[in-house]
Amino acid sequence: MTVTPDLAVALVRAESRRDAPVLHEWLTHPHAAFWGMGDLDVAAVSAYVAAVVDHPHQDAWLGVVDGVASFYAETYDPAHVLLPGLYEALPGDLGMHILISPPEGTPRHGLTDAVFAAVMAWCFDELGAERVVVEPDVGNDRVRRKNVRAGFTELREVIVDDGGHRKTAMLSVCTRDDFARSDLTRTEPARLESKERA
Repeated sequence: MTVTPDLAVALVRAESRRDAPVLHEWLTHPHAAFWGMGDLDVAAVSAYVAAVVDHPHQDAWLGVVDGVASFYAETYDPAHVLLPGLYEALPGDLGMHILISPPEGTPRHGLTDAVFAAVMAWCFDELGAERVVVEPDVGNDRVRRKNVRAGFTELREVIVDDGGHRKTAMLSVCTRDDFARSDLTRTEPARLESKERA
């Protein structure tokens, strides 16, 4: 099915104090269970985001759709974060996580596809990735299906230790060409705006 969302999507650098309250709401919602942060309070979420922002090989982004905070994304160098020694990293590899806000009211048809496609385009076009790497929990069927629709190839299971939170993950990779041929690029892409908020 083809969707043509008329959305303006922007990614701005996350700020721990500013964004912690809304991120706390998202991370403690049942739909974010695979993030393993359901028991954190606002201060702990703020500290978590600050650690990502301050890390030399990671970045945190707040996603804004039509002017409303709607998703959170992290990018990282998988040769130094989460995956060192677990796979053969290539120059230009960029790790990515994404969390879309819990639905409120009537779901907006095509929003998830549009946001996911915008984040992938951001990784390739704004951050210079040659290949995007993800490691979703093997039990997260919904995200794994979305990844495949975005052009990812599932390689193998790996055990990932993220600060004491261990998971069995499905290591997956997607090149620019893979993404260009994917189901997500068959939709009309959201307008991706590159900007920083004051």
